[in-house]
Amino acid sequence: MTRMSVFSSPLLLGFDHIERVLDRVNKSSGEGYPPYNIEQTGEHALRITLAVAGFAEDGLSVTVEDNQLVIRGHSSEDTSDRVYLHRGIGSRQFSRSFVLAEGIEVKNAGLDNGLLHIDLERPVPEPKVTEIKISSTRAINKAPKTIDVDSKAIDE
Repeated sequence: MTRMSVFSSPLLLGFDHIERVLDRVNKSSGEGYPPYNIEQTGEHALRITLAVAGFAEDGLSVTVEDNQLVIRGHSSEDTSDRVYLHRGIGSRQFSRSFVLAEGIEVKNAGLDNGLLHIDLERPVPEPKVTEIKISSTRAINKAPKTIDVDSKAIDE
């Protein structure tokens, strides 16, 4: 069965990338670790906070890859010689990703008391109006017409 896309309308030009973004979001929505919050910190500012207890600063990375914010963590702590009676603090490797809208910028990231804070901002674009000159179709299609004449045929 073929899936019909909402963005396949001929009136929606250039929105095909949104469907790819929605597919990417759908694939990454099953992740549950580490837990996170998203809060609005200003009119055009957001903060993502991830609970990364047990991870050192050098074990975390924050990158932007193709409009996708990717946070990765790996624990470098060697626990092979420890004997746990209960292990409830997660220290497994993780990769958490967030799809960013066009224009969203990552301003900074900081680690504080086991929480990784990532500040985002959407700059307000200046309104832009462009006037397109309208010319008649005669002027667009007007090209000098020439007739190729074989000069030998004239001389004979």
